[in-house]
Amino acid sequence: MLISCFDAVLSDLDGVVYTGPNAIEGAPEALGRLAGMGVELAYITNNASRSPEVVARHIRQLGAPAEAGTVFGSADAGADLLAERIPPQSKVLVVGSAYLRDCVVSRGMTLAESAEESPAAVIQGFDPDVNWCDLAEAAHALNAGAMWVATNTDMTIPRARGLAPGNGALVRAVSSATSAEPLIAGKPEPLLFQVAAEQLEASKPLVVGDRLDTDILGGNRAGFATAVVLTGVDDPAAVLGAPADQRPRFLLGTLAELYLDYPIVQATGKQIVCGHSRAGVENGKITVEGSREDLTSWRAACCAWWYANPHATERTTPEISFNS
Repeated sequence: MLISCFDAVLSDLDGVVYTGPNAIEGAPEALGRLAGMGVELAYITNNASRSPEVVARHIRQLGAPAEAGTVFGSADAGADLLAERIPPQSKVLVVGSAYLRDCVVSRGMTLAESAEESPAAVIQGFDPDVNWCDLAEAAHALNAGAMWVATNTDMTIPRARGLAPGNGALVRAVSSATSAEPLIAGKPEPLLFQVAAEQLEASKPLVVGDRLDTDILGGNRAGFATAVVLTGVDDPAAVLGAPADQRPRFLLGTLAELYLDYPIVQATGKQIVCGHSRAGVENGKITVEGSREDLTSWRAACCAWWYANPHATERTTPEISFNS
């Protein structure tokens, strides 16, 4: 089975373990089986609105194992990034949650309540209560020369009713008003993954996520194996057209597939064979012998397209046909 090749799972949360307050079907059970396989587990989240203790409690309520020490979030990473770059006791304008404010204070910095206090830096993280006035204060501070850190730049966040604007959308609004660009603390930067693997003493971790531009890109940058799971943001077509640095090693429908054998991929002439599916590329078009509804067909298509376009730097939308 796939999971037997790894000694740890570094899992995203939104879109992988839960959507809003609710568990994704089968996810808690799949994560609960890891300990019995001798596989460590940590959670890597870009959501900066809640403390590790609160996140871990939520995960346990859903039926999955979690402790505060196994939750690695972008709020702490953002505060660490600030502390490395500005002097102690510097004033920081926080656009985000109460926990993000606590992170800043715990690292020896002080809180500014508005741009009129001439803060040395602005740190921005997701919180559902952030409003226009908060974004305006951030813009005023940045236009006055403050340093800017964003905990993350996820453009969307999965919710029970569907996708909603994420921190990246709010960061973009501030950037549009200032022409400034923030330093990014969380995914897709590799630090959170590297710190988690080090704490778990894992030498062969598997990064699992639903977003190519954060989870998979960050895991790839950290040098770890990556698996995209199709329970959140990105779908098979997005995976197929991903630029080279956002391509996962594994394509999974659900977390339960960690406990299945992953199909062997082979090159046969001009075609890629994956399980009972075949795919080839000719004149920029992908032809697949297999069903569109079969994930193995998409795996074959991805490998064929990626083999033909190994160094793509932009997202592509190739024409594809399936012959069942």
